[in-house]
Amino acid sequence: MRTPIVAGNWKMNKTISDARELVNAMKHDLAPLASHVEIILCPPFISIPEVYALVKGSPIQVGAQNMFWELKGAFTGEIAPTMLQGICNYVVLGHSERRQYFGETDSAVNQKIKAALANNLKPIVCVGENLTQNEAGQTDSVVSTQVRGAFKDLSRDDAQRIVMAYEPVWAIGTGKAASGTGANAVIRQSIRGTLAKMYDDALAQSIRVQYGGSVTPKNTVEFFAQPDIDGALVGGASLVAADFVAICKAAMK
Repeated sequence: MRTPIVAGNWKMNKTISDARELVNAMKHDLAPLASHVEIILCPPFISIPEVYALVKGSPIQVGAQNMFWELKGAFTGEIAPTMLQGICNYVVLGHSERRQYFGETDSAVNQKIKAALANNLKPIVCVGENLTQNEAGQTDSVVSTQVRGAFKDLSRDDAQRIVMAYEPVWAIGTGKAASGTGANAVIRQSIRGTLAKMYDDALAQSIRVQYGGSVTPKNTVEFFAQPDIDGALVGGASLVAADFVAICKAAMK
């Protein structure tokens, strides 16, 4: 049985003091849940050390929202995977906003995945189609292509260390979440189905897949009831302590 996993992606929100206040508001409620649900907080880079210090010694984990694939050098504004070691367990890669606003390609995501794995960081790899692609019936083609690009040249052992997140771009921050059955169908066919072809069915069934896109305490029950959805990549609701705790509780059930 796959362990549920919920990650809170704070995106470009919260100062260091805001981050401290948010973590203190929810860590005592999250800690007992984390023995049943893997819980990850993903603040902006500047707040990662503070968040790590606040949850250290608890089962709550910390993740980064991005990273570069080089270990050092003239890459102004970037963060190397070695800079995240010791204060992060996970790193979100290929988020739709990185693809949309910063031009990240499948090849770039693949390079970042390899660098993360080589430096003992667990990647949460995001895939998903935009509204135009969805309405044109291209969801399977787009998502399966992104999956193949992300896992290119990865061994089976490395592939097993990855968490996937299906985030339909048209549902992110719009309040238009996909249906539970619709998201499950995409995950089953386009993510697990593609991985089964690349590796085998056992690996495809073992990898955990989150849903992301306008996740709220109200709709999580619908998503978590689906057999191929193992948790959530939570955006706006992760900025509200009570909402994020409620989502984690729903995942535990």
